[in-house]
Amino acid sequence: MGSMDMMSMSVPNYTYLFKFEEDFAAVERQQWMQQNWHTSFYYIGVYMVLIFGGQRYMATRERFELRNVLALWNFFLAVFSIVGAMRTVPELLFVLKNFGFHHSCCIAGHSYVPNSPVSGLWSYLFTMSKVPELMDTVFIVLRKQPLIFLHWYHHITVLIFTWFRYVISSTLCFTA
Repeated sequence: MGSMDMMSMSVPNYTYLFKFEEDFAAVERQQWMQQNWHTSFYYIGVYMVLIFGGQRYMATRERFELRNVLALWNFFLAVFSIVGAMRTVPELLFVLKNFGFHHSCCIAGHSYVPNSPVSGLWSYLFTMSKVPELMDTVFIVLRKQPLIFLHWYHHITVLIFTWFRYVISSTLCFTA
């Protein structure tokens, strides 16, 4: 059985597909990200300038009280994560049940992106969500909270890792 046959068998029969999931151009998005891999580094460059320049700017200013904005921000991130999990976990469980752990997590280049409109879209959205999630650090800077190395290092490495993970089509277990 060819790898494409195995992949098409790895996708459960979803009872409902949203129109935006059906219309998602997975291969085109994946190719764009592969051709524009350097974009993730541009985002990181802007991020570094903003957070460290922002700290210098805020050094002589009053901290912002952003409790309500931060609560709303975290609420939207939580809703996005929950919906993404609700759409991808069923496929992960299907693959685990029918093909096992190795098939779900350990096969390099094992792409769900072009073969499943659901996990293809939600993997892309998960990857791209790492860009707006850089705002977490902006909130720290504007509130004049301590900005530890681990925080900004995490955001930088996760953005790079998820971008490249999407391009090489790693397994669904990372997204779900």
